[in-house]
Amino acid sequence: MITIEALYKLFLKCPAVTTDSRNVPAGAMFFALKGENFDGNDFAVGALRAGARFAVVDRVSLEGVHVGPGGWRRCILVENVLQTLQALARYHRRQFAIPVIGITGTNGKTTTKELVSAVLSRKYDTVYTTGNLNNHIGVPLTLLRMNRRTRMAVIEMGASSPGEIATLADIAEPTHGIVTNVGRAHLEGFGSFEKIKKTKGELYDFLRQSGGTVFCNADNPVIAEMVAARPGLRTIRYGQSISGSTVLPVTAEHPFLRLAPGAEAPVISTHLVGSYNADNVLAALAVGSCFDVPLQDAIAALEEYAPSNDRSQMVATGRNTLIVDAYNANPTSMNTALDNLAASEFPGKTVILGDMLELGEVSCSEHEAVIGKALGITDSVFLVGGEFAAAAAVAGSASKVHCFQDVAALRDYLADNPLSDRTILIKGSHGMHLERLRDAL
Repeated sequence: MITIEALYKLFLKCPAVTTDSRNVPAGAMFFALKGENFDGNDFAVGALRAGARFAVVDRVSLEGVHVGPGGWRRCILVENVLQTLQALARYHRRQFAIPVIGITGTNGKTTTKELVSAVLSRKYDTVYTTGNLNNHIGVPLTLLRMNRRTRMAVIEMGASSPGEIATLADIAEPTHGIVTNVGRAHLEGFGSFEKIKKTKGELYDFLRQSGGTVFCNADNPVIAEMVAARPGLRTIRYGQSISGSTVLPVTAEHPFLRLAPGAEAPVISTHLVGSYNADNVLAALAVGSCFDVPLQDAIAALEEYAPSNDRSQMVATGRNTLIVDAYNANPTSMNTALDNLAASEFPGKTVILGDMLELGEVSCSEHEAVIGKALGITDSVFLVGGEFAAAAAVAGSASKVHCFQDVAALRDYLADNPLSDRTILIKGSHGMHLERLRDAL
């Protein structure tokens, strides 16, 4: 078996790393990962023929496979491909004496990662998580993108069960960290809110042990409790109370978040929807200040950033204004989005909500509570999915809402009953595919 040190020397000869045999950059190193329905070893030879320089495999029969001149030397046998990918990423990360910022949290971690990266990129060559590559595979792939020009790394870390943040922290070895917040999500995997809090706190545990620094939201009581439970943890505090910042009112003329961050700083006009994003903006400012990014550059980066991926996007159609937040949903983020809509002055408030997945035994009660809150804001409530339908029946509110089994059924309804002159919040778990409603609204 090859050692990590020897594999690393081969990695340095490759311009890229890939785990997808359908997308093989010339000269890349292919890692033959296994999934529930596939075995990457089956595609190793194809990846080599497609242009990969090496293929890392864990099937013994592939070790001597001949693929062109010297082909057998290009199939590298290891005991476990995933563990090797993670070990290689850790080894590569250790070659860089640079700040590595780990970001996790129930909600807001992707937006915070994007904002922090935008601010840091104004001064430094920054590598950061792209898309949703925030798991046991995505984190190593992000780290392996660092090169000799990299001066900062921002690594998003997701988790759906206990221990996962500890694993990712051990791979990325962050020097700084942010837990955006802790809420009720993936309860089916975690089992309880306390276990969610413990798992997110694994980032704090790593930084406490390694002497790293935490950026903590002083206005969040759960975060404050988690920090207080870890004496000696180095912290940099941020928040509206710390900065004296104010969220300006949302109106039809000013639909996006505007933040006055302090008496001497100019108003920040973002392209973000929702006052809840103020904490994410302030986190990015705190990181920028820590690493000496000029305030005017940080503000410019925040104002230029436009969300994508169906996260807090405001979209004007020919008939309506859509607030599309359909990438993910849990009780905390759902209630926050509804509160933000309620506090706004938007005309024709309407909500289209999709099931919140992976809530386990509390699913019915959590969906029932969301229905009640939605009906307190508007009588135009459209619900998609079996969980919401069941909760509406239990609560006796089925006659007050429009229930649909899936997006296709709602699209059919909208074709015959179009909505116009509305401000429509579209919020649900990614698996509900509510983003497919855009062209029907």
